[in-house]
Amino acid sequence: YTTKGANEITDMFNLKAIEKIASSLRDAVENKPEGREGMALGQYLTGMGFSNCGLGIVHSMAHALGAVYDTPHGVANAIMLPVVTEFNIPSNLEKYANMAKYLAVDTSNMTKEEAAYSCVDALQKLCEDVKIPKMREVEGISPVDFPELAEASFRNISTLDNPREITVDDYLQLLNKAYFG
Repeated sequence: YTTKGANEITDMFNLKAIEKIASSLRDAVENKPEGREGMALGQYLTGMGFSNCGLGIVHSMAHALGAVYDTPHGVANAIMLPVVTEFNIPSNLEKYANMAKYLAVDTSNMTKEEAAYSCVDALQKLCEDVKIPKMREVEGISPVDFPELAEASFRNISTLDNPREITVDDYLQLLNKAYFG
């Protein structure tokens, strides 16, 4: 929804996917049929969206974590999503403020900036509710490897689609923030 290649059509797919996933993931984790069905639709919709506008640095970092630590891709994405969202918000306050609504945040009494940053809290809460581990809780992940992970993430093709320019040092800071808080 926020990548450089996003457009009106991909926004439609991705916003509906955000809404569907945010409302279905908890039930899917509890193995409820309606949750599983909602997640199936949500993943399909976002696949239609990102196939036509690219990904961003959440995926760059998830690929690196998966390659070095064999971390499942979905878990690695979830670990990095709140931190990366916070990093990317300055690139488009409007879109992130709108995204908060699709994450079921009541933004009616918030400024645009407050609404945008409320996405971070909503994503963290969703991760907590479905028991996504903190990065430091994943077996084997070590800050010693962060310079290598930052370089690998920077070289990943998804870096080019990110809405905000990023450096290797930025990647390093994001990894440290995800690990140390």
